[in-house]
Amino acid sequence: MASFRNHAAILAGFAAVLSCLGSAPLSAANDKNVSRLDTKAVEKIIRDYLLKNPKIVVDAMEAHQRNAAAQEELAVQRTIKARRKELRHDPDSVVGGNFLGDVTLVEFFDYRCGVCKRVHPIVNQLVKRDGKIRRVYKEWPILGAPSVFAARAAIASRKQGDDKYLEFHNSMMSARQSLTPDIIIKLATSTGLDPARLKSDMRAPEIDKIIQRNYELAQSLKLNGTPSFLIGDTLLKGARDADTMLNLVREARKKS
Repeated sequence: MASFRNHAAILAGFAAVLSCLGSAPLSAANDKNVSRLDTKAVEKIIRDYLLKNPKIVVDAMEAHQRNAAAQEELAVQRTIKARRKELRHDPDSVVGGNFLGDVTLVEFFDYRCGVCKRVHPIVNQLVKRDGKIRRVYKEWPILGAPSVFAARAAIASRKQGDDKYLEFHNSMMSARQSLTPDIIIKLATSTGLDPARLKSDMRAPEIDKIIQRNYELAQSLKLNGTPSFLIGDTLLKGARDADTMLNLVREARKKS
């Protein structure tokens, strides 16, 4: 690290010299300075230095990436704090698991996401295994029009009861066939939903608003795909095994 700081100081000095040379007004005094420090000569010094010490470029890039990641994490934590109520207690999001649980797990998913489907039984197992987890469902359809149709159907199904939503949700997540509109309606019917009422409820404009809010919320959390989870205040991008997620739940419980 000390070596990196020395390199950084040298480069900063180089940059300052080039800045002065590049921005100095044309005057007799400056012409005299330029004669002592020719710009091309300084550029050659810097180039030769970097060629002899290539690791400094890698170190600088890595340091920049670490700093950017730290700044992003700070921004995300601020968002989690500012939007905690929307994340955990949005009346437009269905709650499963233990409604009075002491740790909230928020799940962003797409019904056509293969990884979401693979992690679905793992999360089900986690909720049953722990017994004190509130599970909040956030439809985030990012894989095209069929995904939006599935999300609209799921949200509309809630008009027939949260229990119907959960059964329908599990049915779509467990389905191995392609979720076309016809298949989605068939799955809805097989779970006891009234298909005619479902199709009518799907046209409600508030469904668009719910989906749009979920999009905006995911964007504010810097999410880059499904599935994504918020366990307590820990953001988890992608799928994990049950033990890893259980450990995060236990850590969240200690902090609560």
